[in-house]
Amino acid sequence: MLTRRWTSPSRRHRARAFCLGVLSLAVLALSACTPTPPPATPGPGEDDLTTFYDQELTFGSCVDYATSPSEEAALAIEAFECARLQVPLDYDDPQGERMQIAVLRVRAQGDPAERIGSLVINPGGPGGSGVFIGALASTGLAGTALLQRFDFVSFDPRGVAASLPAISCYTDEQKDLGQAKPTLLGTSGSWTEQDTATFVERCAEGSGGEHVLGAVGTRDVARDMDVLRAALGDEQLTFAGQSYGTRLGSVYAEQFPQNVRAMVLDGAFDPRQTNAERRLDLHRSFQRSFDQMAAFCAQQQDCPLGEDPARANQVFQDLVQPLVDQPVPAGEGRTADFGQVTGGVGSGLYDAASWPAIISGITQLRDEGRADELLTLNDNLLGRRPDGTWSNYLDATYAIGCMDQERQTPEQEAALRAELAEVSPFLDPGQDVAAGTRDACEHWPAEPTLDPPYAQDVEGLPPTLVISITGDPSTPYDAGLGLADSLGSGLLTVEGERHTVALERLSPCVNDIVDRYLIDLEPVAEGATCTL
Repeated sequence: MLTRRWTSPSRRHRARAFCLGVLSLAVLALSACTPTPPPATPGPGEDDLTTFYDQELTFGSCVDYATSPSEEAALAIEAFECARLQVPLDYDDPQGERMQIAVLRVRAQGDPAERIGSLVINPGGPGGSGVFIGALASTGLAGTALLQRFDFVSFDPRGVAASLPAISCYTDEQKDLGQAKPTLLGTSGSWTEQDTATFVERCAEGSGGEHVLGAVGTRDVARDMDVLRAALGDEQLTFAGQSYGTRLGSVYAEQFPQNVRAMVLDGAFDPRQTNAERRLDLHRSFQRSFDQMAAFCAQQQDCPLGEDPARANQVFQDLVQPLVDQPVPAGEGRTADFGQVTGGVGSGLYDAASWPAIISGITQLRDEGRADELLTLNDNLLGRRPDGTWSNYLDATYAIGCMDQERQTPEQEAALRAELAEVSPFLDPGQDVAAGTRDACEHWPAEPTLDPPYAQDVEGLPPTLVISITGDPSTPYDAGLGLADSLGSGLLTVEGERHTVALERLSPCVNDIVDRYLIDLEPVAEGATCTL
């Protein structure tokens, strides 16, 4: 499930990693994983959490927190400072092993006397790097009222990017070949029970053990965030979460309502929905965005989907269904199959500004029988770097999803996949979806800890703000209504075609409402609406 990932400050189609949090979890047979990361560090023998809450963070250069040369260059800016937060791997055993959470901070730029505290963000995922994506996001906030009054703080959740140990399930080669299948598109692929069992074994081997795989759920991340709040010296948390970050925020609100000062939740996960319900709504919403894109395309000269938007699904299926069995060339010696090509289209659907890139990619597929452009869109969403290496975005998304989502039987999964293909025909692979359909988390070594509904009837929570965009393909508008109702939040409706808006500073209307709420705790007016 997946807000798309930001891959560089200049790419307007930045993928914020969010919607991959919806995981369709299709797993094919995999080969060896990457080497085991450093083990978690044993704790000093404390019998409670006092040592963790009382720790002092030692901030320094962020260069050592980069996971690639391109990230190293981006994090070398002097204003960025980083530290490692120590947390228990298992909160029921604080004397045991520790995890190290990578934290980035940008100091408030205004008068120190007017500093409010820290603004902690989560930009989405669940596998997105808060350190790297947060660094890019902070540059867009330079000079704003928010960065004048708050320290800007972001972090890599446990298992993600520079936090240790990090989840590692796939090699770069496997990702290049499209074998890393837990993506937002869940209508193709075939695997056996042995495939899923073998894969989880290799994921455990690459990540430091089965106990690590069972320790990366959102409930534990929320507890880490409360430890971070205390280590930053804040009595209460001021938080802005986007996409998956809305799930993290709502779980934090459920666990620590008394510790919340203010909370903006942008691009909502509905805490009342099951995983199956959310996946269906996700696919319906992406289909709506595809139809909108097709109508836009039909107005252009030589649209590759044709002049009649009503036939666009069939035209697209004719182009992409053969790729299930016969991938096409995609540059640099790579090929692209059905999942990678439809993934590229899905990536572009996150923002109407990327529709021309989708159309160009489909034109290349039609005219040249190649998918270089669509594969690039897919790579940008899933974490392939300019040097050809991959982040652990997919690995961590898979693992966190297995801890957050209820399991399904093969029969339930087959029925769901058939329904997904029905509600999102542009993603229909033209296959018998019942064959080889399984829940990829069926052999996960720990039970999920976030069965819905959660964050219901929360007492003692101050006013919070939910932002929901009418044309959001990844976290549909109605999910925002559900979250606002669950938490008793104020609701800001934004008319537009994209996924999330608060941290992107795209709308003066949204900026003003968010700033007044976070700085002055001014509630949003009932019925408030902005337009992109």
